[in-house]
Amino acid sequence: MSEPVILLDHLSKSFGDVHAVQDLSLTIEAGTIFGFVGPNGAGKTTTMRMLCGLTHPTGGDATIEGLHVWIERQRVRTKFGYVPQRFSLYSDLTVLENFRFFGGAYGVPGAELDRRIKRLLRVTDLQEKRTTAAQSLSGGMRQLLAIGCALVHNPSLLFFDEPTVGLDPVHRQQIWNLLYDLSHEGKTIFVTTHYMDEVERCTEVGFIEDGRLLAKASPRALKSSFRTRLLEIDVEPLMPALVRLRELPELLGVSLRSGSLRLYASEPEKLIARWRENWPFRDIRLLGERWVEPDMEDVFTAYSQGYQGILKPST
Repeated sequence: MSEPVILLDHLSKSFGDVHAVQDLSLTIEAGTIFGFVGPNGAGKTTTMRMLCGLTHPTGGDATIEGLHVWIERQRVRTKFGYVPQRFSLYSDLTVLENFRFFGGAYGVPGAELDRRIKRLLRVTDLQEKRTTAAQSLSGGMRQLLAIGCALVHNPSLLFFDEPTVGLDPVHRQQIWNLLYDLSHEGKTIFVTTHYMDEVERCTEVGFIEDGRLLAKASPRALKSSFRTRLLEIDVEPLMPALVRLRELPELLGVSLRSGSLRLYASEPEKLIARWRENWPFRDIRLLGERWVEPDMEDVFTAYSQGYQGILKPST
């Protein structure tokens, strides 16, 4: 069996009394698109920064392609590319100049760098913008440039920290098409995101909460981790019903979905049976009901809100 691209062994990081990452252990295999998901402040960015050698752990170890991230830092740096949340390239340089600068920083020889830049201009769709200053590019094009610069030394592993935040749907899709192409080439992708439709596109997902890994599996397996069906109802008036239902002790939670209410309950079959006999609200009408399959937003809600009563223990 081949060695994993990423291996975390009881990795921890504290900032004073704040435990940002706690005893985190996981492996990521080659070619995986790994989505790292959790609420703000859960430890996603801190974990990524430790893997990139930008901050040192309080405890534990990590390796990339068998190399110790901190002991062999210089060798490890050649193995990955990193695209942070904030645009970190040189705004006054053109697209072409940024590619050349980062290629030179990684020691890519001149002729090879020319060949790679030609390809990167094509795959990032920046050929027509090659002489444009980075500061004059749209948000989506700046992000494509950042990805191109992270690829200039041809790494086998790429870290993306919320790469599509603030982008329009067209550029979001363009970036994900590029990630798919990179994965097809055999590159490993480690990406954080708050968009659940993007989580669906990952081949494997890890959920982190308060610095601890709660689950790691494929999106399909995570959606199958619910031990109950999910009940969705149509009511009128909608918003007063949302407020009132959230006050019921038999409900773990309620979410608004396209004009309907999705309910999280440990025993939804018994709940709806009681409501058919005795609906609890005189001033709210129950118009319809249906059973729905959970999606990744439901998975995120269940883990982030601690709805363990609707999840299988094995997850």
